[in-house]
Amino acid sequence: MTTSSASGTEPGVSRRRLLLSGAAGLGAAGLGAAGGFALGAATATAGSGSPALPAVGAAVVPFHGTHQAGIELHPQAHTSYLAFDLAPSADRDGIRRMLRLISSDAERLTAGQPALADTEPELALTPARLTVTVGFGPGLVDRVDPGARPAWLAPLPAFSVDRLEPRWSGGDLLLEVAADDPMSIAHASRMLVKDIRRFASIRWRQDGFRNASGTTPAGATQRNLFGQLDGTANPAPGSEAFARVVWRTRADPAWLVGGTSFVLRRIAMNLDTWDELDRGSREQAVGRRLDTGAPLSGDREFDVPDLEARNALGLPAISAVSHLARARSADGAPQIMRRGYNYDLTAGGGTDAGLLFGSMQADPLAQFVPIQQRLAEVDLLNLWTTPIGSAVFAIPPGCGPGGYVGETLV
Repeated sequence: MTTSSASGTEPGVSRRRLLLSGAAGLGAAGLGAAGGFALGAATATAGSGSPALPAVGAAVVPFHGTHQAGIELHPQAHTSYLAFDLAPSADRDGIRRMLRLISSDAERLTAGQPALADTEPELALTPARLTVTVGFGPGLVDRVDPGARPAWLAPLPAFSVDRLEPRWSGGDLLLEVAADDPMSIAHASRMLVKDIRRFASIRWRQDGFRNASGTTPAGATQRNLFGQLDGTANPAPGSEAFARVVWRTRADPAWLVGGTSFVLRRIAMNLDTWDELDRGSREQAVGRRLDTGAPLSGDREFDVPDLEARNALGLPAISAVSHLARARSADGAPQIMRRGYNYDLTAGGGTDAGLLFGSMQADPLAQFVPIQQRLAEVDLLNLWTTPIGSAVFAIPPGCGPGGYVGETLV
């Protein structure tokens, strides 16, 4: 975007450049004023007798760390996945500058402070556990260094159940902007898109939701729109199992050590035909009770499924073609970290709803693909679900103060 000469600005000079130049001219005093706005506004609010921010709005997740902050935490209530296509002119140096801008503004926003040149700074004051997670598609890595792209950073193999649409697939750069407040996401997304738009354009945006913060017990497994508890078999954050499943530790490539991979699948769910099933049929398709999430061979959500168990009629308690049985690995150990968000864009006469199925793992070819191949071969839930979008991204490690996400590659 450029300003016109009639406004007193030279043609071709962007508003972002003018604001950045102004901030640079102010030096430390200018940055101090920007940082002081958030603190001053919060202090004034408290000092004027207005109530302090509720805990949900004031909650902060630190941006810096060995790993990116948006991975190993209980998921926020809302998320926006934004994928971008790099501009033809975006070279290695341009990508470096873009990642510095993203990291700089993400650091401020996740701390509840306005972004640099933030035109609506008041909207930044309630981060509500805001996180910004950055991922690289194959196109971005190839633009920087084709030799640095791991073999798995490519479109997934074709699965027989897929009906993929380009408008929900692919991308050179991914941002996941997540928080417990959609206002925080909307503002942060807008600021970050401003950082990116001269280097890349939006390819797609996918928004998802879970239960609102405070409406379910802390750490509870969320439900999808089928009413199913989704993510029971996940490894616990901070556990050895989580580290083994998610984090990359092999220096192949070296720039991804401390990072992970992320697969996003958009799953359309046919709620209208699902409604036609009785409860018993639904539970047989899933392999779990819908009320408690317990496997049909057990009583509680986290009971270990017994695929050899028989019911009162002598039949398998858990069908061999149920979703649980087909998704479960041979040894029962977690193979991926599932993170699902619901979407519902239903309008007019048709239902448009489903699941944004995110999967994090050290190697998608070794961990995600075998699971998906089993599900594609046979899974009762395939009668009511259709994958319509798919994308794979490398999630680089985190960064320290003064650094930026992606510095290990660029």
